[in-house]
Amino acid sequence: EVQLVESGGGFVQAGGSLRLSCAASGFTFDDYAIGWFRQAPGKEREGVACISSSESMTYYADSVRGRFTISSDNAKNTVHLQMNSLKAEDTAVYYCAADNLASLVERGIGPLDAEFDSWGQGTQVTVST
Repeated sequence: EVQLVESGGGFVQAGGSLRLSCAASGFTFDDYAIGWFRQAPGKEREGVACISSSESMTYYADSVRGRFTISSDNAKNTVHLQMNSLKAEDTAVYYCAADNLASLVERGIGPLDAEFDSWGQGTQVTVST
């Protein structure tokens, strides 16, 4: 059973930084893509960043590129999202999600599409101005 547990959310002032972590279990890390998504009140869930360790590829939404960095620690089956220069519009619940790479390709799902199979419970990030 795939399990994803997020941590690291919190309250920060604009311009500050936070580091989110996603501890993953129940699947072979190298066979999966793991992404971070977020959902603000009244808005649809959107892709923020995604990493595919086996392909050594990372993907970012335009809104966070240059400010956020996704990385993976394969030895610990953990994916991090370093968020710098945070803005009020980054306020949202952040979710970690995972899906099998081959399955994503077969289903035509992109790395930032919020249609991954497995999801964590989410962690709140609040950025104040």
